[in-house]
Amino acid sequence: MRTRRDLDPALPEPDAEARAHAERVRRALVAALDARGGFMPMREYVDFVLYAPELGYYAAGARKLGAAGDFTTAPELSPLFGAALAAQVAPVLEATRARDLVELGAGSGALAIDLLRELDRLGARPSGYAIVETSPDLRERQQQAIGRALPAWRGRVAWLDAPPARIDGAVVMNEVLDAVPPDVVARRGGRWHERGVTLGRAGGLAIAERALDDPGLETIARERFPPEIDYASEIPRAAEALVEDLGRRLAGGALLAIDYGFPRSEFYHPDRSEGTMMAHYRHRATSDPLVWPGLADVTSHVDFTGVAEAGARAGLEVAGYASQASFLIGCGILDRLAATGDPASAAYLRAVGPVQTLLSPAEMGELFKVIALERGHAARWPAFARGDASHRL
Repeated sequence: MRTRRDLDPALPEPDAEARAHAERVRRALVAALDARGGFMPMREYVDFVLYAPELGYYAAGARKLGAAGDFTTAPELSPLFGAALAAQVAPVLEATRARDLVELGAGSGALAIDLLRELDRLGARPSGYAIVETSPDLRERQQQAIGRALPAWRGRVAWLDAPPARIDGAVVMNEVLDAVPPDVVARRGGRWHERGVTLGRAGGLAIAERALDDPGLETIARERFPPEIDYASEIPRAAEALVEDLGRRLAGGALLAIDYGFPRSEFYHPDRSEGTMMAHYRHRATSDPLVWPGLADVTSHVDFTGVAEAGARAGLEVAGYASQASFLIGCGILDRLAATGDPASAAYLRAVGPVQTLLSPAEMGELFKVIALERGHAARWPAFARGDASHRL
């Protein structure tokens, strides 16, 4: 999880090599700002520091996941996460002819390994597994990890630069939408502004705002922001466009997205008046997205109402929406935990802590949500049998 220990501006200091990389990124940003007249919209800034070739966080080679990285996602915490998810992916695959399985942004490859292993045990093996990965570094690590853990799948997993044109099966996205760069809009004294980055004093980067000249973006902000008060937040147009695009490619089956976020009434709550954007570095989080550009992961929470609306535009329907805890319990994660051994055994004791992190309301259990969007009503949805909060979207 982009587990944030505490919101902590006192981030660890990078070593000399990392500092040198951050300086290269800063110099490239200065050049890009000059080319844009001194202002870069926040969406473009986030895209640059995350994905610029050889410079961006996901394009360069620094370690990102796990104890030595900047955050830990659910699959790295426990293999029971992927095993539980497989219990819901299986009936989706069984309801389709092609049984395609596509994962976007596969991280370390841990989720792919655990899904494939458990689907094989359940007798619900997909016809193939495709990973859409933009990071060359992560793609290489995924290939190595899957080759070691699942030699039978070596050569059968495909790595793609873009989703397949047609998908008949299941699409899985774990902590992907939060990393899609959003627009950031502010209303100040009744006037609309676009937030971005400029050069501050002594050549440093600084947050700035300029008059918003995008009528479409203003319309969305007017619809979503609470009325009258000064307010600033993300408008995740690109993330919602990704969901809509995937929905149009989905001929049958379902899309499952797991991420941290809220329904719209909570996302654009009056008390959340400066948005949700954060930077993550060495398991610390800060609200300053300009910290250590190229070294820190920059993310925003997900508006799950927007995800549901994007799916609807592509002809998909909400099959269910729930907290991660409710979803995983519906998928039988507690039964899988019990199967690790006697509660006094070493295996159980090793497994129980990570599962508590996945389920605890104080950790990932409530902040993280799962939404499923389906085409047709052929699949069973045991994951939402315990509770479906679609009415909150």
